[in-house]
Amino acid sequence: MKKMRNDKKRPFKGNKPQKNQPFKKEPVRKEREVSQEEIEDNFVFGNHATIEAIQQGRGNKLFLQEDSKSEKVEHLKLLAKENAVPVKWVPKQKLDTMTNHGVHQGIVLAITAYEYLTLEELLDRTKEKTETPFFLILDSLEDPHNFGSILRTADATGVDGIIIPKHRAVGITPVVTKASTGAVEYIPVARVTNLTQSIATLKENSFWIFGTDMKGTDYRKWNTQGSIALIIGNEGRGMSQGLHKEVDELLTIPMSGHVQSLNAGVAAGLLMYEAYRGRNPL
Repeated sequence: MKKMRNDKKRPFKGNKPQKNQPFKKEPVRKEREVSQEEIEDNFVFGNHATIEAIQQGRGNKLFLQEDSKSEKVEHLKLLAKENAVPVKWVPKQKLDTMTNHGVHQGIVLAITAYEYLTLEELLDRTKEKTETPFFLILDSLEDPHNFGSILRTADATGVDGIIIPKHRAVGITPVVTKASTGAVEYIPVARVTNLTQSIATLKENSFWIFGTDMKGTDYRKWNTQGSIALIIGNEGRGMSQGLHKEVDELLTIPMSGHVQSLNAGVAAGLLMYEAYRGRNPL
């Protein structure tokens, strides 16, 4: 078990052609083919996610279901006009195809691709807001609904940023955006190649690192002061063994029922609200 954190502040560490060779014509470079995944990820759907994306200036074209008539549709048309977003009326089948049969509510918005931050950019941006940021580190989360739920709760609890790995993990997809009800537009997300190296960088910037485990300190005793980062593990495997040794303290959520595990989104929500409670006392 990891040593209990004390209140001591972590220190800051913050080819040349050869002669007589015939000239060779350079081959024409083919344009990179855009994957279906990239195309799909450049859409959001549903009313709330679409409104937030348009208001943040990411809307390129609004697709509405033919013959749709409601107050929300009229509001979206007006919002699109105010933000110079063209509107196209299409059959429901077209929207079903664009969203892979998601619950689109007759509304799909083509958007500018989401721009992830680097860890350094996230740190710089956060320093402008607070001296004691609170980050989440998502260790290979795979369920887009969990990610969207976490983003939604993160916005509600004052999380300053989320760090995710580039590989073998869900990114910002249309399903994530819809599940977050637009919160993705307000929580900065950094995507990194190596979580272990990123944690080392956070420690150099005076962060305390916390993880989750069945054997740890009761989360109700968590010292949430200062700059902190909380690791949320994969839905099935939990936090990877490689990150276990990087944390300053492991936290556990006590349970008395028959099922001794919680959904990743639910566990993250409990811990985010505990951090909010500790950092914003009555």
